[in-house]
Amino acid sequence: MEIDDEELVARAVRGDDNAFETLIARHQARVFSTVRRYARREHEIPDIAQDVFLKAHQKLATFRGESPFEHWLMRLAVRTCYDALRKHQRNRESAFTDLDDAETDWLDRLAVAPEKAGHEEDAARSLVKRLLDQLTPASRLVVTLLEIEGRTVKEIADLTGWSSTAVKVRAFRARREMRRRAARLALGKYL
Repeated sequence: MEIDDEELVARAVRGDDNAFETLIARHQARVFSTVRRYARREHEIPDIAQDVFLKAHQKLATFRGESPFEHWLMRLAVRTCYDALRKHQRNRESAFTDLDDAETDWLDRLAVAPEKAGHEEDAARSLVKRLLDQLTPASRLVVTLLEIEGRTVKEIADLTGWSSTAVKVRAFRARREMRRRAARLALGKYL
């Protein structure tokens, strides 16, 4: 019979390292998946995930069991990712010349006929990733949670510790920031 997460947490708090290793094994795929959405570079993913598990081990005694362990761990993962993004707070601009041919062609089609530009998913995805990389950490976090993961404002507030109003304001500002950056990229092509 499989031991549930709450029992494993209780054992780990009492010093059972095997119980904590079981928790890690059980949830590492989800943690890595979450970290992958926020990391700016692929090589950062293992380090950020390691930070998540280290913090989980350090804060395990604070788990109260009011919600499933996985929810507690995911909140910790999102907050750790946010900290990593803030640490790298580089808001660099991309020049149009940094775009590859597929992204350039997609931007051209978007400018001429927005309804027909949606068919080039790879170019669009690449451009969105490039724009996300330029956002502030808070903006990147809220756009990823809201638009990419499809989370509700309440879920984002629970994950981040922000108020619902703060989530809405940050989402509005993040979308505006992305539109401005996309417009600058498109404008840069014709200058």
